Amino acid sequence: RLLESMIPVKMINFPQKIAGELYGPLMLVFTLVAILLHGMKTSDTIIREGTLMGTAIGTCFGYWLGVSSFMYFLAYLCNAQITMVQMLSLLGYGLFGHCITLFVTYNIHFHSLFYIFWLVVGGLSTLRMVAVLVSRTVGHTQRLILCGTLAALHMLFLLYLHFAYHKVVEG
Repeated sequence: RLLESMIPVKMINFPQKIAGELYGPLMLVFTLVAILLHGMKTSDTIIREGTLMGTAIGTCFGYWLGVSSFMYFLAYLCNAQITMVQMLSLLGYGLFGHCITLFVTYNIHFHSLFYIFWLVVGGLSTLRMVAVLVSRTVGHTQRLILCGTLAALHMLFLLYLHFAYHKVVEG
């Protein structure tokens, strides 16, 4: 399922199948927490009102649960055929691209490499989620609103994670 989350689907004429389980997405969120902790420790990040662990957990779970809830609400308004568990699963598996990108770029400090991974790896996982939502939404305006919002939030979150928790090293 991890590799499947990186391959955009081509057929959007019928609703694409979404895994209705949360074990994989939950493990990806915990993996992202571990990668963020690594990034914060190597960049000497100082958190005054708490711990590094609490910050990483709050950031990752806040994004996963918050954006999933917001997108589910937006999907309801746009009349998309998706449940909350499916949205959590879809967004959770979409974090696999974030994990790969951040793991590589926290250890190899080149901004150009980050932008390449951001576009290719982050873009592939985002395209997969967008294609699934397009297949489950009727109406072009609704598709544009739903998928544009998801793509923007997902790609901007990866940018945020890179620049907020990574030591800036000019290469």
